Amino acid sequence: MRLDKLLANMGYGSRKEVKQLLKQKAVTVDGDYVKDAALHVDPEKQIVSVFGERVVYTEFVYFIMNKPPGVISATEDLRDETVIDLLEPLHQHFQPFPVGRLDKDTEGLLLLTNDGQLAHNLLSPKKHVPKVYYAQIEGVVTEENAEKFANGVELDDGYVTKPGNLVILKSAQQSEIELTIQEGKFHQVKRMFEAVGKRVTYLKRISMGSLKLDENLALGEYRELTAEELNGLQNNH
Repeated sequence: MRLDKLLANMGYGSRKEVKQLLKQKAVTVDGDYVKDAALHVDPEKQIVSVFGERVVYTEFVYFIMNKPPGVISATEDLRDETVIDLLEPLHQHFQPFPVGRLDKDTEGLLLLTNDGQLAHNLLSPKKHVPKVYYAQIEGVVTEENAEKFANGVELDDGYVTKPGNLVILKSAQQSEIELTIQEGKFHQVKRMFEAVGKRVTYLKRISMGSLKLDENLALGEYRELTAEELNGLQNNH
């Protein structure tokens, strides 16, 4: 790979800016200063450094975010702030996208990556990747509701959902539940509760496959996946 392409890809600036770095003697390959932008390097085998700091080449990035309400799960939007706007410029540079959507007012676990194959595997209906949500519900949630969910409920457009596992944490005028589903239809959790005459007032995704929301992440914060988390997702399917 050309040296200027490698450095531009890794967020060290445009190719023009990279040329300036080379002029400033900021770049070394295997300890030697390099000025030639067109030099071909192998980032796997050679040590490329900028200002003495090694450039670690990565093709794919994987981030776990605690999505805040009011932000939309898209790569760009003319009106609203998107989850990509919450990323640092260096991370935006890799052009990650959200894997699956969370509604604007829903918060919680969101995976962002530029690995299209992994995203496809996690979202494919054939893979049956479970997603778990915590929700607060206006109205008393009953075992009868749980039975209905277990058999699949008919949504407002006639679609019958696949079985969902509803666990009632608190049954009262303001109920609390955990719901596991394997699909991600538009507003699915809200519409499943509407189908049994209840209203979701708060919704948070707490897991997706083996990946669980990191409770140490404040709303709007994110971090890279650990090797263990990534392995878990790659072996999910």
